[in-house]
Amino acid sequence: MTNEYQAQKTITGIFQNEKQVDTVINRFLDRDVPQDHLSVMGKDFQSQTRISGFVTKKDVIIGGLRSGAIFGSLFGSLLSLLTGVGVLFIPFVGSVVAAGPLSSLLLGAATGAIAGSAGGGLASVLSTWGMPEDKATIYETRLKAGEFIVMAEVPDDRSGEYILLMESAGGQEIHVTDATLPHPCPGRCDSPEDLAIEVKAHLSEDAQATFIERYNAVFDETNDEMKAEQAAWEAVKESYTEDENGVWRKEEKEVAMV
Repeated sequence: MTNEYQAQKTITGIFQNEKQVDTVINRFLDRDVPQDHLSVMGKDFQSQTRISGFVTKKDVIIGGLRSGAIFGSLFGSLLSLLTGVGVLFIPFVGSVVAAGPLSSLLLGAATGAIAGSAGGGLASVLSTWGMPEDKATIYETRLKAGEFIVMAEVPDDRSGEYILLMESAGGQEIHVTDATLPHPCPGRCDSPEDLAIEVKAHLSEDAQATFIERYNAVFDETNDEMKAEQAAWEAVKESYTEDENGVWRKEEKEVAMV
């Protein structure tokens, strides 16, 4: 079903508690929205499975989530349904759990909006993506207060139906963005032209090749875009250094080692 699903818009809403989040996620799944088009972010998930550590702000800025126990940890039945679960440190908000394509937006912003805006937080990332600044600020404020953000990437012709679904589940401050969340590649990366602009703009030609090679290797093994992207950023971080414009270049690494 996922291969046939065509999403053109992203619906975002605020939910006050986990019960509401669980309800709306399951309703979206029942209405044919694939799990890899759903995102959740929150600070205070109450489950018996707890994360063993946190990712620092520096780790986020230099390319995303670390591999290992943090990336892919599952937080009960709700988040186990979604892809790309991990912990991020967001300036002005703190440590949050993020799952789904929203994690990819934050990872892509790690060398873009967050690092390039003197410590800008979630509002900066969302407004750079295309959300109105006032709405993005509301989401950041309410996330910081302990509420939850849910996003669903949906077809244009069913957006009205899904807005009503979100409202009926208790969603507040609902907003529709005429774009989907950025994915690093549409599945496997066959060439640099397949890279999302949010990724490509921060990689030199050599770094693009490294990113694609590692991305494809992990994607072929896991069929998980989120894990593949995280591994690809790690490979870039190991061999390149980020310049003052946020572009990862090999020659800068060599100079730094002298």
